[in-house]
Amino acid sequence: MFTAGDDDMKASRVRMLAVALGLCCVWGLTFSAAGQMSGGTSVQPQRGGDQGKSDATGAPVSEKKFVKSAIEASLDDVEMGRLALQKSTDSEVRHYAIEETDDHGKILEDLKQVAQQLNMSVPDGPSKSALKEMDKLKALPGDAFDQAFLKETVKSHKDEDKSYKDEARTTTSPQLKDLVTQENQIIGNHLQQAQQLAQAKGKK
Repeated sequence: MFTAGDDDMKASRVRMLAVALGLCCVWGLTFSAAGQMSGGTSVQPQRGGDQGKSDATGAPVSEKKFVKSAIEASLDDVEMGRLALQKSTDSEVRHYAIEETDDHGKILEDLKQVAQQLNMSVPDGPSKSALKEMDKLKALPGDAFDQAFLKETVKSHKDEDKSYKDEARTTTSPQLKDLVTQENQIIGNHLQQAQQLAQAKGKK
């Protein structure tokens, strides 16, 4: 269901990852230079209570929170996709689940490498809320499962789309902005496909 242009997008995403892996050094140099220019105190735009706060690596706390939550969201999506492949017999739903599982697996690889560079501990499995939702879905048969799965997928991708766009708008790192913007193109495609499938299956 993806177009040929998505291959270029994925190849570009690999290049963006290579840039993103330099986040630690870039953050440290940026904050150091900002401190020298302002007499030792860096001035940054505020975003909640964490914007402007940095840890020992020089990375803003808010950036690390985003990376952690994005990893958890993709873990949830991968497991949801696997469940759909186990339960659904609908060819379109199964095709979507394959793409979701594959693409979010690749997003996970990117984010985990960034997290490693930032010396972060990250989730190693789906969230409790996702596990609870999957337990509900497992009990549903046929079309009922497909519709519930697509409804949950639309909701989760809407949340991710907003989170990625917010991060791209507010991050102090140009490298992270480029990476999340690239990844969000994939998430946006998933959202559009899930919405179209949900609408089609809801008319049965």
